[in-house]
Amino acid sequence: MKLSNRNIIYNRMLAILGCFVVLLVMAGLTDSYGASSPKTSVSPQEEHQLGERMYREGILPSGEPMQAFVKGDLPVPGTAFTCVSCHLRSGLGSYEGGVVTTPTNGAILFKPLDLQYKGVKQDPKYYPVPTRRPAYTDKTLANVIQSGVDPTGRTLNDVMPRYLIEDQDMALLVSYLKNLSSHFSPGVSDTTIHFATVITDDVSPEERNAMLVPLENYIKQKNTMAAYYKRNKFSARMAASMLYSGEMTFKKLSLSKWVLKGPAETWRSQLEEYNRKDPVFALLGGITNGDWQPIHEFCETNRIPCIFPITDYPVVSETDWYTLYFSKGYYQEGEAAARYLNRGEESQNEVPIVQIVRDSKEGKNLSAGFQETWRELGHQNPITVRLKTGETLSEETLQQILAKEKPAVLVLWDGADSLPALELLANNKEKPQTILVSSSYLGKSVWKLGKELRDITYITYPYRLPQDEERYNGFVGQLASNMKLQGKADMIAKESFAITQLLTLVMMDIRGNYYRDNLLDVIGMMRDQDLPLYERLSFGPGQRYASKGCYIVQLSKGDKPELVKKSEWVIH
Repeated sequence: MKLSNRNIIYNRMLAILGCFVVLLVMAGLTDSYGASSPKTSVSPQEEHQLGERMYREGILPSGEPMQAFVKGDLPVPGTAFTCVSCHLRSGLGSYEGGVVTTPTNGAILFKPLDLQYKGVKQDPKYYPVPTRRPAYTDKTLANVIQSGVDPTGRTLNDVMPRYLIEDQDMALLVSYLKNLSSHFSPGVSDTTIHFATVITDDVSPEERNAMLVPLENYIKQKNTMAAYYKRNKFSARMAASMLYSGEMTFKKLSLSKWVLKGPAETWRSQLEEYNRKDPVFALLGGITNGDWQPIHEFCETNRIPCIFPITDYPVVSETDWYTLYFSKGYYQEGEAAARYLNRGEESQNEVPIVQIVRDSKEGKNLSAGFQETWRELGHQNPITVRLKTGETLSEETLQQILAKEKPAVLVLWDGADSLPALELLANNKEKPQTILVSSSYLGKSVWKLGKELRDITYITYPYRLPQDEERYNGFVGQLASNMKLQGKADMIAKESFAITQLLTLVMMDIRGNYYRDNLLDVIGMMRDQDLPLYERLSFGPGQRYASKGCYIVQLSKGDKPELVKKSEWVIH
């Protein structure tokens, strides 16, 4: 409906009046916040939790969203414009799109700060003189949060929200910022950064060494160079200019082995004891044949980063923070299978789908990834047939399933024992149009798939194709002491090598800020990495699974088949 001129003028007057009220409220809040924070009636622990929630989630102690304005007068909910989204978990800030987000952590806020960043050309529109600001006080910190004006009178980028926060709530947020990354995390001394790796006693010596040797060799090389730089000052200065942090040139690394014994329900207490006696900055790698969940939960509780544990059974979570995985493991293969089917006729026509699932860790994770993703894509649950432990999928059982359900798609989440029954489908008139299997679950047996079924059998493959992987072998071999590794041990060594390369990049950019959350913040801002095994490792703030892809492949014809891509790496 077209508005009259009178209505247009009236609406504009309302908008102007609204902005005027906002300015009055903001001015009142700023003026009322005294030189010292108002006293709060909560315990120090509750105070920290409430301040943390404001910083990370944009939620006030009342449970209501914080209110804010951007671009001068555009109202936005604080939940959509949280402090953490720009200043990051550590409070160390970020640099993106030509805009520098300055640190908001306790170690920097309350001392003078040089506003010029090495190698960063700042826009004079947002960074006029002066280039150095004095230390914040409680009052000036409240003022900049509310009005966007820092202690020098400089107006910050208008993208930064101006928050409407009352005095008592502001006191909680200021208190949290005072303690945010105010002291280096445990595991860091003047000379050494202390790491650990977790190994469970169900891992074979060959696989244990495949994970451990590259890490130990890398740390040995790093420490040898640190000792060399102490003797050669010229080389040290060159290295320091590359690392952005002179003291990192001389910093040594150490690696403890936290060996977990016995059943998984005892691991947590063992980890707590290791950590009590020998606190570390972070966990590197680690390996188990079981679920990683007990170690994951230990890291979440103690806020200890765990970088790329080698496990097929990671915790799949959208909210947890402290463990960074290579991928979602078996779950991700099931997820990829569902997304691939969603692109074809199976999605359009809602054809019958049957998944046969072995009652095992592998089967359960594959099935969960497939079924949950298929449902999220708007489809009905597939028909699921479960095979008990020790039960063999016989030809008779398979034929009964096909005769009863008449599936157009058969999803088989089982190992090599199922292949004989599958092979007998070759000449069966009731065979499905499409069969989906997992390369990880089948292992080497995937190459034994009969020629008659290759045209209709699709395989989830979560790695770079073998024919494209050879170029990495030399680099990995050197750090793994050229151990003769095959199969799973070879893959473990490549994952361990990837950890060392990631650590090199992180140490270059951590800039002497040894806070655990900063370690993960730095990783989150890294570019995509081209490393062994995975087609691409990509990162982003808060992302916990670096490999987000999985190929769907088929076996080529002939006696020496190769894997042929039937999908892109990332399947949507």
